[in-house]
Amino acid sequence: MKFKKAVTVFLAAALTCSLSVMPVLADEVDDLKQQKENVQNEVKDLQSQLDTLVQKMSDLENELISTGQEITQTEEDLKEAEEDEQEQYEAMKLRIKYMYEAGTGSADLDRVLSSGDMSGMLSQAEYSQQVHTYDREKLEEYVATTEKVKELKASLEEKQDDLESTQTEYEAQQKELNTTLEDKSAEIDNLDDMIQEAARKAQEEEEARQRAAAEAAARAAAQQAAAQQSSSSTSSGSSNTSSGSSNTSSGSSSAPSYSVGSGNAVVARAQSCLGAAYVWGACSPGAFDCSGLVSYCLTGQYVRLGNTTTFMGWPRVSNPQPGDVCVGNGHCGIYIGGGRMIHAATEGVGVITGPVQSGMIYVRYGG
Repeated sequence: MKFKKAVTVFLAAALTCSLSVMPVLADEVDDLKQQKENVQNEVKDLQSQLDTLVQKMSDLENELISTGQEITQTEEDLKEAEEDEQEQYEAMKLRIKYMYEAGTGSADLDRVLSSGDMSGMLSQAEYSQQVHTYDREKLEEYVATTEKVKELKASLEEKQDDLESTQTEYEAQQKELNTTLEDKSAEIDNLDDMIQEAARKAQEEEEARQRAAAEAAARAAAQQAAAQQSSSSTSSGSSNTSSGSSNTSSGSSSAPSYSVGSGNAVVARAQSCLGAAYVWGACSPGAFDCSGLVSYCLTGQYVRLGNTTTFMGWPRVSNPQPGDVCVGNGHCGIYIGGGRMIHAATEGVGVITGPVQSGMIYVRYGG
């Protein structure tokens, strides 16, 4: 009894150690996927910023074009206003000259005509009563228009300078955003590689865990079977004395008694077949159909015990144990506990672990 307990403890420890690796690797994959999702969200935000900036740059370009056109038009207006001003200035000079030649004050005439510019001429002309009010007001109007157009042109040129400065800033921001996007895209590619590598390691560790668990179960089963064989040989003499009474119950149709060692050995053989291919009618190393897998796991030999219909006729059990058979309409597998089984699923899937299917019953092989 102590030996059996020690074997059970050893098997549990081996399974616990092998199972502890998988969650760590799974957590690593999940962490990497979360990092990738975070970076992808950053990329979306950066792309949104870039789209907004590109729209601003487009609007700014249109405004620069419009301002440039306004400046061109203003230059034309300024040229026209200056020409009108000069034309009015010359006409006014002629009228003043005519008035002075027709009247008196040649000294005043010389002073007015030699003033050199419009403002000087106006100042000098104030001394002459013959200068018509209309000419003076008209000339002043042209001067005011010219100054107004000049101010408008200066304002537009200042606006254009500001717009060009903003355009330079936008271009710098665009360059920075593009560089950041490139870096984030490279980061996503690197995370994809890391996720694939972590997933590959997780798969390798899972396969190693299953192999280690199967080997540990097989060793424990072999040791327990040897111990049971040794203990049964010591009691063979006493069992012979009661052979008459034992024969009275040999015809019972109840399920065979469960042996932990035999059940563990069946499960170990099933686990050693994980990953094998599904082939109809196969019961050979590396390839099974569902009933072929069950036959091998129960006997340890590549010999069929029958099909699912055969297994349906075996004694049923209400409290299934690891190593019992799950069987239903056209399918079967080895029960491993916890509502799960190992079975040869279908072509392209092969031997896997999965939940016991709805409608299946549990039967026990009697050997």
